[in-house]
Amino acid sequence: MAAIVSLFAFVFAIVGLSNLSIIQAQKDGFSVELIHRDSPKSPLYNHLDTTYNRVTNALRRSFNRVHRFKPTSVTTMEAEVDIIADSGEYLMNIAIGSPAFDIFAIADTGSDLIWTQCKPCSQCFPQNGPLFDPTASSTYKKFSCRTSQCGDVEGTSCSRNGSCQYSVSYGDGSYSNGEVASDTLTLDSTTGSPVVVPNVIMGCGHDNDGSFDENTSGIIGLGGGDSSLISQLGTTVDGKFSYCLLPFSEAGNSSKMNFGSDAIVSGNGAVSTPLTKQSPQTFYFLTLEAISVGTNRIKFTDKPFGTDQGNIIIDSGTTLTLLPDEFYSELESAVSSMINAPKVNGPEGLNLCYDATTEFAVPDITVHFSGADVKLQPLNTFVLVSETVACFTFSPVPNFAIYGNLAQMNFLVGYDTIKQTVSFKPSVCSNYWKNMDITYIIRSIASHIYYWKSSGVGKSVSKGNDGPFKSKKKR
Repeated sequence: MAAIVSLFAFVFAIVGLSNLSIIQAQKDGFSVELIHRDSPKSPLYNHLDTTYNRVTNALRRSFNRVHRFKPTSVTTMEAEVDIIADSGEYLMNIAIGSPAFDIFAIADTGSDLIWTQCKPCSQCFPQNGPLFDPTASSTYKKFSCRTSQCGDVEGTSCSRNGSCQYSVSYGDGSYSNGEVASDTLTLDSTTGSPVVVPNVIMGCGHDNDGSFDENTSGIIGLGGGDSSLISQLGTTVDGKFSYCLLPFSEAGNSSKMNFGSDAIVSGNGAVSTPLTKQSPQTFYFLTLEAISVGTNRIKFTDKPFGTDQGNIIIDSGTTLTLLPDEFYSELESAVSSMINAPKVNGPEGLNLCYDATTEFAVPDITVHFSGADVKLQPLNTFVLVSETVACFTFSPVPNFAIYGNLAQMNFLVGYDTIKQTVSFKPSVCSNYWKNMDITYIIRSIASHIYYWKSSGVGKSVSKGNDGPFKSKKKR
C-alpha cells in the first residue's frame, strides 16, 4: 500500500557502462542509484508479501543483527566482519575482474571485507547468478600470507601452500571461507560513466553457507576497517560517502549513494556530530547525549560500550533504533504520556502500539547527539505494521544501542572518515513525481485515497511526511 510507512532495505541498482577512472572520481565525486528493497525494481521483491509480512521480516532482521555486532558473536581468531545472513537489507550491483563480471552483493555499513562466492566452490549457498571464476580475470591476484594485504584483513591464516586465507563465522551458523586476493572493481554511476578501481582487496569464497538470499553472492563492506570499500577508496574520494533512505511509500522511486565531493552534506538544516574510534573499527560509533519528547529531555547515561563517548552505533542495515532497557522504558513512558489513543498489541519486539484507525498526535522527538540535534518526523518514530496498528520504532535490548534506518529515513546522512564526522540534513530522498510515469502516479494516488478512507482518518490526514500521523502542534 503506497501510503504505508514501512521498513527499508534498498538495492543499489547500477546500470550502463562506459569509462571513468578513480582519478576523475577524486575530482568530481560520483553517485550510485538506491532502490527500495520492497520496490518492484528490486530482485528481492515479492508481490505476495503483505505490509505486515515485510514489517515482521524487517523486525526479525533487526534483532538478529544485534547479535552480529557483539564481539561474542564472532568466534575467536576469526574476522569481526558483519554479514547480513537473512536476505540482507541492501544489494549493490558491481562488477569485478577483467573482463568485468557483474555480481549482486549485500552492501553493508557494518561490514569490512568485500567477498563473493567463487569457482571452484566446495560448499556454496544457492545463488541465481553464475559464480565468479577468478581464472577468467586477467587482473585477479591472490596473496601469500606474508604480504601486507593479508594483514589488512582481520583473522587471516596461512594455507599449506602459503596463500592468505580468510574465515568469518557467526552465531547464527553463517560463514564464508576462502582466499584473500585483489582484482579490479567497477562501480557504475549516475554520471553516465563507471568508476574503475584497480587492485581492490577482496575475498574469494570457496566455502560459504548460511541463510543468505539466492539473489546475493556475497558482501560489499562499507565499514570503517582497513579492508572495506570506503577505506580502500580512501583519499581518492576524500573518505566521504552519503546516502538518503527512501520511505516505503515511495517504492519505485530511487535515491542515491554518493561518494567523494558529491557526498558532502552541508547547507541549511545540516548538523554534524563526531565519530568516535572504538573497537572494532568496523562500526561507526556516535555519542548520544539525550532524547527529548516534547520539552522532556531524557539524558542517556548508559555505557553499552564501556565509555561515555561513542555509546551508540549508527547502522543503515538495522531497521529499528535499539536502546538499553532502562533508558528505553523512560523514553516509552514519556511518549506514551503524550499520546491519547487506544493501545493495542503489536508484533513481538515492538512494545508501544496504537489503534491506527483513528488519528492521533505524535509528539515531537529530537535525538541529541554530541553537537547535533536531529529532530525526527512522525514517519521516523511510528510505523504502520498493519492497516489498523501503528507502533513506536524504538525498541529495548539489554545493554546495547543502535541508531537504525527508520530514524534515518528522509535524512541525507553523510560520513566523513577523514574529519571523523557524521552529518544529518532533513531531505526528501527522491524526486517523487519526476521519477514516476503517469501509470504509477495514478496508481499511487488511488492507493493513498483507498488508504485514507479505509483507515478512517479521512480529510484530517496529513498528506506530508507525517503519513497518517499528525505532529503535535506547539501551543
